[in-house]
Amino acid sequence: MHFKGEEAKRAMEEAREIIAREIGAKYKEIIFTGSGTEANNFVLKGLFFANKGANTGKNHIIISKIEHDCVLNSCKWLEKQGAQITYIDVDKQGFVNLENLKKAITDKTIVVSVIHGNNEIGTIQDLESIGKICHEKNVLLHTDACQSFMKTPINVKKQNIDLMTLNAHKIHGPKGVGALYIKEGIKITPLLHGGGQEFKLRSSTENVPGIVGFAKAVKMIGSSDIKKIEKLRNKLIQGILKIPNTKLNGPSIESGKRLCNNINVSFMNIEGEAVGGYLNVKGISSSTGSACSSKSLESSHVLLALGLSPIMANSSIRFSLGKYNTEEEIDYVLEVLPGIVEKLRKISPIK
Repeated sequence: MHFKGEEAKRAMEEAREIIAREIGAKYKEIIFTGSGTEANNFVLKGLFFANKGANTGKNHIIISKIEHDCVLNSCKWLEKQGAQITYIDVDKQGFVNLENLKKAITDKTIVVSVIHGNNEIGTIQDLESIGKICHEKNVLLHTDACQSFMKTPINVKKQNIDLMTLNAHKIHGPKGVGALYIKEGIKITPLLHGGGQEFKLRSSTENVPGIVGFAKAVKMIGSSDIKKIEKLRNKLIQGILKIPNTKLNGPSIESGKRLCNNINVSFMNIEGEAVGGYLNVKGISSSTGSACSSKSLESSHVLLALGLSPIMANSSIRFSLGKYNTEEEIDYVLEVLPGIVEKLRKISPIK
């Protein structure tokens, strides 16, 4: 109740208002979390246990096969608790088949969870159409929008979104802070119990500096930044595809359905890990698969879901751009990369 406490509270509520306004939500519909992973766990587990506790008879959750690991692993855990999970296929560019989704929904379905902008291949789903199907069937739509927030327009009402996961560090905000949009009136069981913070939905002392930094990052990115990133992305993709036997994974740049900062490419007959290692020596940061599972030697589940063979999936690398990247850096990558690929193909045992 003292002045310093009120000052911190005011700063946090202003941040909540800024984030809510950006997605067309009410400020009380924004719940701050410690990460996007926590928010995704909260949605899936919280809805399942809310329905279980209310004896609704609903225990079915639908997700796509290209969800983030935290969604996939939450669902695997929920299966052990009695949940029924349906994993929806995607096409070769990563888009959910709407007819398959319609057929998968039953009277026991609680929620459909589909990632908005895929973290590996950049595919931007048509949430408005997915949400329309869900609402016609009286089912909730949740989306993980950590990658797409502030990179492509989002409006929870226009796009029929009931729950949405956000985080700060994908837009140059601080790590260790996320948010969950929960449409007013939705019943959900908290994961954390304690002092009743965040409208009694997420107990824990709030990370005030992180939350304020999250809102500041939102205010610091604009449409001109997105256009700049998109231009750099196009130049990098077009340059990489000049390398023989190279394939772009995910939607084309002409489709307008790819995240502005995402490049994912496969090189025939060489290991993506090896390409990334050589790039690292040259001061160029890239990743294979998801950044959250980059230590794993397993093929990316996202690339396999597109129909790529394990060899093709393992020959892939991903570049992620940000508003601080420059055209000179893109030129440098395009100068260095072809030589690395040529060198590795010469010594590759796979022909």
